[in-house]
Amino acid sequence: MTENTEIDQGILDFRLIEQAAEKLSAVVQSTPLIRSETLSERYECNVYLKREDMQQVRSYKIRGAYNKMASIERSHLEQGVVCASAGNHAQGVALSCRLMKVPGTIYMPNTTPNQKVKKVRFFGRDYVTIHLIGDNFDDAYRVAMEDATRNNRIFIHPFDDLHVIAGQGTVGLEILDAARDFHIDYAFLPVGGGGLASGVGSIFKHHSPNTRIIGLEPEGAPSMYESFRQGHLVSLDHIDPFVDGAAVKQPGKLTYEICKEVLDDIHLIPEGKVCTTILQMYNEDAIIVEPAGALSVSALDFYKKQIKGKNVVCIISGGNNDITRTEEIKEKSLIYEGLKHYFIINFPQRAGALREFLNNVLGPHDDIAFFEYVKKTSRESGPAIVGIELQNVEDYDGLINRMKEFNMDFQNLNEDSTLFELLIG
Repeated sequence: MTENTEIDQGILDFRLIEQAAEKLSAVVQSTPLIRSETLSERYECNVYLKREDMQQVRSYKIRGAYNKMASIERSHLEQGVVCASAGNHAQGVALSCRLMKVPGTIYMPNTTPNQKVKKVRFFGRDYVTIHLIGDNFDDAYRVAMEDATRNNRIFIHPFDDLHVIAGQGTVGLEILDAARDFHIDYAFLPVGGGGLASGVGSIFKHHSPNTRIIGLEPEGAPSMYESFRQGHLVSLDHIDPFVDGAAVKQPGKLTYEICKEVLDDIHLIPEGKVCTTILQMYNEDAIIVEPAGALSVSALDFYKKQIKGKNVVCIISGGNNDITRTEEIKEKSLIYEGLKHYFIINFPQRAGALREFLNNVLGPHDDIAFFEYVKKTSRESGPAIVGIELQNVEDYDGLINRMKEFNMDFQNLNEDSTLFELLIG
């Protein structure tokens, strides 16, 4: 390959990232790298948080969006730009449109949290038009591409573009600049389409090749993980959109090729663990993170032994969390931590059966958080769905033993995902 080749041995040329940093210097905040006392003590290492949630648009996505648009001839922008996004990229494009006075059309899934939709309108003002379409990013992406082709508009890809990747890579430049006095042993970052991982991974492989770069995906949307495992680009049939900032059915072709070279490992994080992390970061450090932004910190539990005594960086990729999701986040966290269980209980067809359950089966610290008879008639007898919240995970065995002791006919819905989704989800 020649000296000017933008991709060399699967790694993006660091000069593209340095050029992006120059373009972004007047637009993007250089976010802090902060040592977390709480996490450092918990994991017996030095944990540093790269706070991209502190950007104006509360995520790193402004970097790639603006860098891409700044690389396009002004005359080509006059027709306007189009993008598809689960929320954060849309905010970056919207702000870029307003700053550059360029019209933009933005497609977002119907599942996008309302908080993100409102922020896109706020940042774009009169320069953007928003369309909510489909159930996930890929649905919105398909319609956006049709619009761009039909109306001869430039499509601003959220991840699979050299200039977008270079813009996201400036996060890595800032990390290395802030960590000049120490070596970073591990860097944890979220992976959706792979733009952030490609950019940050490339700059680290150039300037800090001994740092292990760990990519994190949600269990419900493991598209890059499956692509790695199968050795080719994979498109998933179904994904869980809960971790919306990292939920894509297929990673980018370009990002897949780069990530193969720059990621040292890729790990799947349960959605429930993400929820626990969101709550912990808010309660312990007053940091508001969105589900994708919590992936990096969520991974630390799975790497406890490897990171002990090391210098670790977690990229907090975004903080656009909708307060209306709080109850859902609490619920998922409690279930993941083993503190909330749903049962179908067939109460005996006799008077006092429910009272016996309350008096003799429930422990002193167990709470009934949900109760509903399955039958719409004869509501005082027969099967019921009962949600029980425990104070300690160790209380579960006692609860089960008492249900058996008093001959309760029960089934734990937490252990049957199909029934759980049908009756609870």
